[in-house]
Amino acid sequence: MRLRNKPWAKEKIEQYPQYVVALPEQHKGKWSTVFEKNQPLHIEIGTGKGRFVTEMARANPEINYLGLELQQSVVVSALDRLIEAELPNVKLLNVNAVDLPKIFAKGEVERVYLNFSDPWPKTRHEKRRLTYKSFLNLYEEILPPQGEVHFKTDNQGLFEYSLTSFSAYGMLLKYISLDLHKSDFEGNIMTEYEEKFSEKGNRIYRCEVQFRK
Repeated sequence: MRLRNKPWAKEKIEQYPQYVVALPEQHKGKWSTVFEKNQPLHIEIGTGKGRFVTEMARANPEINYLGLELQQSVVVSALDRLIEAELPNVKLLNVNAVDLPKIFAKGEVERVYLNFSDPWPKTRHEKRRLTYKSFLNLYEEILPPQGEVHFKTDNQGLFEYSLTSFSAYGMLLKYISLDLHKSDFEGNIMTEYEEKFSEKGNRIYRCEVQFRK
């Protein structure tokens, strides 16, 4: 999907450091001091317009959330949602996922969420998929032993690829749903994409996977 350029996005982001954390590398190992309360930290990689991470924070005040997004033109949409929500336990980072180990210490993040990630369907782009083995290694570096990754997508090909990737990496497949909205899973919070795709009749796939060490 082509993003509409917002040349004013950088300036707006800089105006709200209480919501979009600047210089995140400086907080490595001490993210608990960035939030009002010292409590478990969950992150969403590719937070888009911020609906999921904001509503998760609203539903789970005992957990701190960070939404990571690379594109500034997208960050500002999530920022608007955070400003309106005024929740103390959610913030944004304008960063690239490849820099995770520079931003978080080992075990500092308790859970990683991947929601409707770009499928990068061409074989030559495999290494860009957020469930490729090099990214799994990054998640393992910041999660505690037995840390979890929760993954949702409407793309069957990406889901099948990801299950294979998780298994090849040695991860434990704890939960798999091939049709989330027709399952008995409770507490699902939809992203903007999820609502759009499900209204079209697309099946939503979801899994929870755990590192074994």
